[in-house]
Amino acid sequence: MDVVYGIFIWRIFFLLPKPDQPIWAWQTMGSFFSTHVLDFLLAIIALVIVIIYWLQNNLLFGSLKRTDSKHTVLAILQIFFLMLFLYSIKLGLSLGASSATRAIESVTAALVGIASIWGWSYAIKDGRLLASEVSEAAALQIKERIWVEPATAIITLPFAFLGPIPWEIAWFLYPLIVYLMRRYPRALK
Repeated sequence: MDVVYGIFIWRIFFLLPKPDQPIWAWQTMGSFFSTHVLDFLLAIIALVIVIIYWLQNNLLFGSLKRTDSKHTVLAILQIFFLMLFLYSIKLGLSLGASSATRAIESVTAALVGIASIWGWSYAIKDGRLLASEVSEAAALQIKERIWVEPATAIITLPFAFLGPIPWEIAWFLYPLIVYLMRRYPRALK
């Protein structure tokens, strides 16, 4: 799994624009960066997303004693959805902000999280794959924690049809969703 995330980071460098002038001066560098600001922004966003999910992946797999074929399939499904999510961000930047591109971003972000929850739920059921030092309570806390991203993505979906700006603002509901899920964790069991 770490190799796949490493490849993601390596591929992010291919999103960066390449200079077309053999000799750069400070003046041309400034215009180059300002001309390609969205390309650099895409690379930064993609890198942050990959890091977030890589850290989550390390938390989840670090809490397991082993994995099995079904769990592996679910983990691969999660990575596939992560690749779709990164693609949807590129699509949104290439085609422009619209209800359709923002809805695709919300759906693919939700799918990444749902696959993660599905894999984690399978792994902790009856402690089948859980490391002995991870208690049932700790496993449930992790489950509560990983619910926040897909819940936020699902909530942002209707806002995409109101327009790109309301959709962007809807992502700021994340802290409220964290608060509500911590306050009412029993709803996730």
